[in-house]
Amino acid sequence: MRPSLVAANWKMNGSGDFLRDYAERLELDQPLKIDVVLCPPSIYLAELVRALRETGVACGAQDVGIQPSGAHTGEIAAEMIADAGAEWVIVGHSERRIDQNEKDDLVATKAAAALRAGLKPIVCVGETLAEREAGHEIAVVERQLEAVVDRVDLDGLASGAIAYEPVWAIGTGKSATTAQAQEMHAFIRDKIAHVDAAIARKIRVVYGGSVKAENAEELFGQDDIDGSLVGGAGLDPIQFAEIVHAASR
Repeated sequence: MRPSLVAANWKMNGSGDFLRDYAERLELDQPLKIDVVLCPPSIYLAELVRALRETGVACGAQDVGIQPSGAHTGEIAAEMIADAGAEWVIVGHSERRIDQNEKDDLVATKAAAALRAGLKPIVCVGETLAEREAGHEIAVVERQLEAVVDRVDLDGLASGAIAYEPVWAIGTGKSATTAQAQEMHAFIRDKIAHVDAAIARKIRVVYGGSVKAENAEELFGQDDIDGSLVGGAGLDPIQFAEIVHAASR
């Protein structure tokens, strides 16, 4: 049985007061039955790590640089993220693929950088609305996934997760149907199984795309959905706790 993972991506939101209030209001059953991760803007990582120290909740970064050090102004090395106390990092989020024009090879390189520093990568894959409407969703996700699988150690990748996030469902209030999500998650697992069946059985494949307390339990009841990368709902500690509880059942 794969342990579920529920991670909140705060995106470019938050402040010192916000994170301290969030940590105080986040009430989760102890000990935690699943992996729970909060991913704030990196400037708040170390403070959030300290605020959550006794809770069992881990922290992650939203992105990572590919070099360990050097003349790379504005970049943050994976080793620095680990030194701040984080354990996880999101790579290849659709907003970075689109807004920063990150290509598949760069996403794979970032996943490798995360593993180099002992971080657990949450590798995001997913299609746009135009790609789905054209019937290209499988080809897009396959291409994105292959770039990573061809580049990184699969045992290391299995310590983290693959996040399927249909771009058309992120922050729109729309969510893929349970059947659509399960179909893509099953495809991702099958694709990995062609390389290593044992890794495919244990890797977490999580869903991201307008997940909220109301739809979490149905999504998590599917055979190949192992949790969620939560966006907007993750900014509310009460609703995020409800999603965690749904994944813990």
